[in-house]
Amino acid sequence: MTKTYIDAIKAIKPNADVGMEGTSYEGIIWFNETPIDKATLDAKLAELPTEEEERQARKNAQASGNQKLLDLGLTQAEATALTGYTPPVAE
Repeated sequence: MTKTYIDAIKAIKPNADVGMEGTSYEGIIWFNETPIDKATLDAKLAELPTEEEERQARKNAQASGNQKLLDLGLTQAEATALTGYTPPVAE
């Protein structure tokens, strides 16, 4: 899914009370909020991670959590049950 102006607004101000009609900057509805200018939102959109980057970050966090659980003495089955991470099979 493509990032939207709402994503950029929430990245800048997580509790912003805004809505959206369409996908353009002009479609942003600012409920009791001071509008953020288009250039600032466009810059923030460019900084936000892509879906692939977010997916890879989740995989990395799962693998890291899995390893930490193994380091604590859990079995791989127990660690997988907690993290949902299944390590790749070595060939």
